[in-house]
Amino acid sequence: VSTQSTGRVKYTLAKIRKAARELLTLEDKDPRRLFEGNAILRRLVRIGVLDENRMKLDYVLGLKPEDFLERRLQTQVFKLGLAKSIHHARVLIRQKHIRVRKQVVNIPSFIVRLDAQKHIDIAINSPYGSGREGRVKRISSGINAEYGSFKLINTTLYKLI
Repeated sequence: VSTQSTGRVKYTLAKIRKAARELLTLEDKDPRRLFEGNAILRRLVRIGVLDENRMKLDYVLGLKPEDFLERRLQTQVFKLGLAKSIHHARVLIRQKHIRVRKQVVNIPSFIVRLDAQKHIDIAINSPYGSGREGRVKRISSGINAEYGSFKLINTTLYKLI
């Protein structure tokens, strides 16, 4: 996770906590506190940062940047075992091998909602899924069928001895 995205997460968290602090200064039955407080809590629960049994503004103040970073698509792909490392997860996402539901997502910082977490999978048209073979494999198999035991290295043919 880059410093830029960490900073962005910290900034977002600061804004959420500021809103929660402001709402906590209002009275319990204040309509603004009830309406805006519920909106913040509902949004945080939907993205999976806050537990449903901790739906109080006091708990919002206890959130950490790591809670948000856990919800990134890059982290989720690694945790689900679709990638060998966090770096591999980022590459798979950028190269459009990962989908969330039916939508191919190529942004590693995509925040995965709780309801979408079960639907993270390899893209249908990806060589890792059931799509056609990758460029190198297609070229290699065509050359092997045509020329016998040759090896392709950087689009140059070399005879195997």
